[in-house]
Amino acid sequence: MKGNINVQTENIFPVIKKFLYSDHEIFLRELVSNATDATQKLKALVSMGQASVELGDLTINIKIDGNKLIISDRGIGMSQEEVEKYINQIAFSGAEDFLEKYKNVSENLIGHFGLGFYSAFMVADKVEIRTKSYTDAPAVEWMCDGSPEYTMKEIDKTDRGTDIILHIADDSKEFLEENRILDLLKKYCRFMPVAICFGEESYWVDSETKKDKDGKPEREEKKRPRIINDTNPAWKKKPTDLTDEDYRKFYHELYPMNFEDPLFQIHLNVDYPFNLTGILYFPKVKRTIDPNRNKIQLYCNQVFVTDSVEGVVPEYLMLLHGVLDSPDIPLNVSRSYLQSDSNVKKISSHISKKVADKLEELFKNNREDFEAKWDDLKIFIEYGMLSEEKFFDRAEKFSLLKNVDKQYFTFEDYKKKIEPLQTDKDKVLVYLYATNAEEQHAYIAKAKEKGYDVLLMDTVLDNHFVNLLEQKWSGTRFVRVDSDVVEKLIPKEDSIPEKLSKEEQEKLKPIIESEIDTKKYTVMLESLEETDQPMLITQNEFMRRYKEMSMMGGGGMSFYGELPESYNLVVNINHPLVGEILNDTDQEHQKELVHQLTDLALLSNGLLKGEALTNFINRSVKIIK
Repeated sequence: MKGNINVQTENIFPVIKKFLYSDHEIFLRELVSNATDATQKLKALVSMGQASVELGDLTINIKIDGNKLIISDRGIGMSQEEVEKYINQIAFSGAEDFLEKYKNVSENLIGHFGLGFYSAFMVADKVEIRTKSYTDAPAVEWMCDGSPEYTMKEIDKTDRGTDIILHIADDSKEFLEENRILDLLKKYCRFMPVAICFGEESYWVDSETKKDKDGKPEREEKKRPRIINDTNPAWKKKPTDLTDEDYRKFYHELYPMNFEDPLFQIHLNVDYPFNLTGILYFPKVKRTIDPNRNKIQLYCNQVFVTDSVEGVVPEYLMLLHGVLDSPDIPLNVSRSYLQSDSNVKKISSHISKKVADKLEELFKNNREDFEAKWDDLKIFIEYGMLSEEKFFDRAEKFSLLKNVDKQYFTFEDYKKKIEPLQTDKDKVLVYLYATNAEEQHAYIAKAKEKGYDVLLMDTVLDNHFVNLLEQKWSGTRFVRVDSDVVEKLIPKEDSIPEKLSKEEQEKLKPIIESEIDTKKYTVMLESLEETDQPMLITQNEFMRRYKEMSMMGGGGMSFYGELPESYNLVVNINHPLVGEILNDTDQEHQKELVHQLTDLALLSNGLLKGEALTNFINRSVKIIK
């Protein structure tokens, strides 16, 4: 029998080859998915009493034979009439027809568009189908060379099921390489619900007959069929049937190159108003964000679809790892790109709520354990609060602030702690923070002497986060502990008397400015305690914060990122050494003293480097002598 495939244009095959799928490798996923559907259909019919056959071994077999790649199943098979209906009429989906006929089938079917089979022509210049229905219908062979013409005839085939034989084209020879096929099967098919066999694998056993010189059994290498998939992955099981160790084991199965255990996980199992299963893991994020590493994997009935889950998962949850599986997420014909619709929005909202529920539950049930995990959770929670208003409202209940003494506080508790001492003369509550406890130690120590508490805000998102908190909390200001002298961090009514007159200050300032880079450092004369440092470096909170935010990609802040680094050189006009500079009549000695004091201030901030550091060391040795 000969005939023409019922398509609208003779150019359908070039279109399929070039444009139907984003990656040609997808053909293997589609064909194995079809084989899985055929097997699931048969199991469904048997379970409903619609087919009286022995299921037997239902393993899908894949093999390379010369220039051919063969995918074989023992599923429902097709009669000649069904081949004409489902193969010769492109885009008439067998799965859709089956589901319409058997609406109450519990088995999950993958195919929906009827185009999956034709993906074979992306890599093959000829495709054969050898198939026998589970009924008594004769077996048939269908063959096509990539043109609208095909041939079909009856053949001798005793076993039910379908063999898809791909004669691989010259430009696709990579799909005849064992490792290439194995990699694709592991990528797309490692959790499909029907066992898939590809080649053999080695394993070792103790010999029953051979002994080594010590009389112990020798190890013998044997071969067995290589099953590449887990047909019942963890996310398909009930949470009550899984231990923490089971969850950890599955995590490392998903991400074999990640050697750290996750913090905890959320097991999703929803059947109304949409279907969604999956496991989301909270990884140890710490200070760095890499949303492209160990991404969430999206499956449709255990078939891998994509790890680009934007739209399904809120942006801030992209930091999570794990698996989502839903037949209710609409996909285009290639199943490779997500389309936005109401179901996707519902799923996204549900995931966000479940994450917030889990975090709040952990906080309420075991505050101590939650605090122990906080350093790993912090950047994730901050990201969520920055990204989504609803999540911010939920997270305010369990989000923590950590101070430099490694104590943890809820937002409300910390506010009560600092209100008595850290409210300035204008009734503004000032939150002091450090970004590096070691580098800013001197400033932290001065703040503590005043009785102030200092937070540690050391993640890449903290500049944006404190900005958000200032917007949310009226009458509140965040100030980095090195942004000004301690007396001005939280301005009070009291002021320290000045030991230098205005005229003396006007004379002192140009002396110091003549010995520093005034483009980078602004000299500021301040009345501080005599025991404070003679000079110190500060950096304006507003300019520094917005410059760092622009470097993180803060919208509309590029102007600040282009500004050069600028610092304040604060001169303590009450310090005896500063008075000595003013009264020194030896200009060389005066310059030397200015350099020494400014270098000490720079050194304490890690800003003294290169030749300037060498000169400082040599000058210090000279002074000591």
